[in-house]
Amino acid sequence: MTCPDPSRNSGIPPICVAALYRFARFDDPAALKEQVAGWCTELDIRGTLLLATEGINGTVSGGDEAIATLMGRLRALPGCAGLEIKYSRAPAHPFRRMKVKVKREIVTMNAGTLDPAQNAGRYIEPQDWNALITDPETILIDTRNDYEVTIGSFAGAIDPTIRNFSEFPRWFAREKERWEEEGKAAPKVAMFCTGGIRCEKSTAFARSLGVSDVYHLKGGILKYLEVIPEKNSLWRGTCFVFDERVSVGHGLAPAGDSMCPVCGWPYGAQEVHHCTPS
Repeated sequence: MTCPDPSRNSGIPPICVAALYRFARFDDPAALKEQVAGWCTELDIRGTLLLATEGINGTVSGGDEAIATLMGRLRALPGCAGLEIKYSRAPAHPFRRMKVKVKREIVTMNAGTLDPAQNAGRYIEPQDWNALITDPETILIDTRNDYEVTIGSFAGAIDPTIRNFSEFPRWFAREKERWEEEGKAAPKVAMFCTGGIRCEKSTAFARSLGVSDVYHLKGGILKYLEVIPEKNSLWRGTCFVFDERVSVGHGLAPAGDSMCPVCGWPYGAQEVHHCTPS
C-alpha cells in the first residue's frame, strides 16, 4: 500500500508515515548516514532512521511525493529492493525533527551473530494468521516490550514481560527448557511484533536453538491492522507506535491513547491512569 494522494480527497490527513526496515549488508554505514540525512533534509522529511552493517530500520513522515522519492532512493541501495514498508497517515508530522543514527544493530538483541536474511522463520500473511494462532498446538508469543503490550495484543498471546528486546533471548531459552520438561520437544511457535523486524531476529534466534517449526506475522501488527477488517480481527486493544500518535487501531487510524509523562507508559483514552514515579 502506498499513501494516497490527499489532493483527491480533502478529508485525508496530509502527512504520510512510513515504517520501514531491511536486513542488508552495508559496508560503510557512516558514509551512508551522510547521504541519507542529506536526502531527508532536501525532502523535508522527519523521523528516525537507524543504519548498521546489518541494514536499515526506522519510521519517517512527510508529504506523499517526498516519501515516495525517499522510498525509491532507499530501495536503490544495495540489497534494499525488497525494503519492507508499512504506510499510514497523520494530520501533522508525528516527529519533531529528523535523526539518522549509526548503530551496532538496527534492532538490538545482543544475541551474537544471527543472519535473519537467511535463517528467519516462515512468514505468515495476515490473511492466514488467524488460522495459525487459533490452532491449539500453536504457542503464540508477543515479542514487544511490556509497556507496549499493556494497551493491546492478540488474544491468547504470551507476554514475556521484557523491558527491552535484549532480554528476549534469555526469556526464550528458559521457555524452551520448560517446553522440553513438559514433553513439547518440537513445539509450533508463532511470533509477532509491531512491524516485523523484531521477529526476523527472534525467529532466527529460535531456529539457532533448534526450534525449527517457527512462524512470524509478515508485516507485523501494523500490516494486520491495515488489511484485516475489525469484524474478523483477533487483535484486542490498540497498537503502540513510537511517535507522537502513541497508538493506532484498525485501519491504522490514530487510536487516541496517551503517554504518561511520569512513568513513560501508554494508557487508553478511556482509562484513568495512576503511576508511581520511579
